[in-house]
Amino acid sequence: VEGEQKIPEYRIAEDARIATDAPVDFALGLVSSLLTAIIFIQILWNVGGDASFSLFDYKLWIPGYLVVSVVVYSGIATSAMLLVGSPLTRVIQIKDQAEAELITAAHLLRETGEKATPKQQASEVRQGLWQALQNTMAQWRRLSWQLIRTTLVSQGNSLLAPVIGLVLCAPKLLSGTMELGELTQAAAAFTLVQGSFNWLVDNYGRVADWN
Repeated sequence: VEGEQKIPEYRIAEDARIATDAPVDFALGLVSSLLTAIIFIQILWNVGGDASFSLFDYKLWIPGYLVVSVVVYSGIATSAMLLVGSPLTRVIQIKDQAEAELITAAHLLRETGEKATPKQQASEVRQGLWQALQNTMAQWRRLSWQLIRTTLVSQGNSLLAPVIGLVLCAPKLLSGTMELGELTQAAAAFTLVQGSFNWLVDNYGRVADWN
């Protein structure tokens, strides 16, 4: 079969493992994230309270402003991951194909040694193995660079989220409407809720591999 679905026999076992194992793991992770979000959104809503400020002579009032903020921030982080990581599924697919071709080339070389392949074809088989190895290494380098980009987004999100929670609570602390303990509690709840909403950001590589 021509195209990217060639040599399926060397991918069936791995594809079957990923296709059956990953959805169960994903379901458990999503349920855990959902429960965490439900519990800590209530804390975030009650501790954070409302926010009111003036903008161009208009007085704006945002109920549960920390909850609104965490939804907006999570949407931005998820959108950034979808934008940066969009090629990852295809990169993984091409890498898997290259590995399958390398295994096939190695088997052909073994058959040459066992004299199952005509001896005059040995040089062509060795050349084919070398080309398959080079292609596999190239695809792994491509995958590594793609994973670096997605990791920068996910780790940047992990580092930035606690800071944003503190910054959003700082005006209330300075105005005296929020105590230091409440600020710490609200910032921690903000981090946990955004982590739940950004489940895809933290698991994008595994989702792409499964897909």
